[in-house]
Amino acid sequence: MQQRDFFKPGRSVTVSDKGMAATSHPLATLAAVDILRAGGNAVDAAVAAVALQSVIDPHMTGIGGDCFALYSAAGGMPVALNGSGRAPQKAKLDYFLEQGFTAIPDDSPHAVTIPGAIDAWCRLIGTYGRLDMGRVLAPAIAAAEDGYCITPRVELDWHRYSDRVAKYQDSAAYFLPNGRAPRTGERVTNPALAATLKAIARDGRNAFYRGPVAEEITALLKSLGGLHEESDFADYKAFETKPISGKFRGRDLLECPPNGQGLAALLITRILDGFDLRDPKLSEADRIHLHAEATKAGYAMRDQLICDPDYLTFDIDELLSEHSVAAMRAKISLERAADAKIWDGPTHRDTVYVSVVDRDGNTISLINSVFMAFGSGIYAPRSGVLLQNRGAGFVVKQGHPNAIGPGKLPFHTIIPAMLMENGKVLMSFGIMGGQYQAAGHAHMLTQILDRDLDPQQASDQPRSFCFGGKLSLEPTISEETKRNLERRGHVVEWADEPIGGAQAIMIDHERGILLGGSDHRKDGIALGY
Repeated sequence: MQQRDFFKPGRSVTVSDKGMAATSHPLATLAAVDILRAGGNAVDAAVAAVALQSVIDPHMTGIGGDCFALYSAAGGMPVALNGSGRAPQKAKLDYFLEQGFTAIPDDSPHAVTIPGAIDAWCRLIGTYGRLDMGRVLAPAIAAAEDGYCITPRVELDWHRYSDRVAKYQDSAAYFLPNGRAPRTGERVTNPALAATLKAIARDGRNAFYRGPVAEEITALLKSLGGLHEESDFADYKAFETKPISGKFRGRDLLECPPNGQGLAALLITRILDGFDLRDPKLSEADRIHLHAEATKAGYAMRDQLICDPDYLTFDIDELLSEHSVAAMRAKISLERAADAKIWDGPTHRDTVYVSVVDRDGNTISLINSVFMAFGSGIYAPRSGVLLQNRGAGFVVKQGHPNAIGPGKLPFHTIIPAMLMENGKVLMSFGIMGGQYQAAGHAHMLTQILDRDLDPQQASDQPRSFCFGGKLSLEPTISEETKRNLERRGHVVEWADEPIGGAQAIMIDHERGILLGGSDHRKDGIALGY
């Protein structure tokens, strides 16, 4: 790997040999490392970190959101956990068509699917953790009860997206005290959320899916026109499944299967696997162009096909086969941009991702989200629960596999990942950033495997994203490169905010060390011990 230039601003890759955590918030990383040092394993630490972020990053994630994870016990093959929420049983497509819906409004009760995070956390701790839930949730409870200080990126996002909570009286009263978003350094508490977390620590998943919390949320959603019943909450279950995988540079990239967009990440990397991105003759514009063209192909298939796994209309292995991928790859020209499909679905950038490796080699890649900033904007004040809006990922169209329906899982953007080599986990990583995530996985891997960068260096590289008919460039990319891409036919724009946020931990099995990185675009850090 390349040595970083110590004359330039930046941070070194984190190195340790006993355990490591990488998150997008320094307090969450510290909480995870504290759990590891206290005898907890990777699962305990990851859930502790994401639970804490559900308090201190409320616009990004929460217990009213969803969760996906890949977990590999030391020396074992990874398993995937799907903690995404289902539509209410009364959510029939005909109802929405008769009401004149053409899409699910992202700030409405119809966008709220049953939150899956708490059941997912409880299943992870109950099946793979070492500590009890009370110890795991202690940092989150303390932050909600005693308060926490706002960090710079949290202030930026809270202010930028405050209109999403201004619509609802209870949401505005809590999230916009004194009529504005809190500022960096200001202290925030949430006693109602602390009480709910204490109940979950004591009574497990039933404290959320049955009883007062479920009753309050159901009544609130019904009062706004939602179709939810208490039985939708009581019947909810997260579930384990087998990861899907594809080859890239001789390694195996593992992703959660649909209803997440991990399949798109596999398609993009499989397409790029046919190009020699180590070729010194390739310019920055060439690399961005190839990434954009592979992204177009992967996302076109994604938007047509990904849905609830019970409604899949295709064979995943066939789609990822060399025969299938080669046909997509052959359509890519290095000189000319292909026509881009205009995305007409919801977009979002609000998620937290956590990676943890413990001293025994147990590894977890976990992601948790409320979808858009502040989710639906609907807040249950007695329980302190802000509700996600994943149902906005459904389509309202007869015959589409991702059409809304009773108990269905919607298309999901959040995707944890692992990279395997010779049957061992080489890297646990994830990229926050909504629609960007699949493209971000491919970009991260090309920086590490094609350019020999460490996880921090790879995270620090300028990013681009071809989506919605436009190619967005971070302003750290040169004007010359922008003009080059425009000459190839891309509609290019400067990104109005940083693209995504990466966390990654690489395992060097030969030397027995861990190498971690955390994105400078967020407030977080990677720490080891």
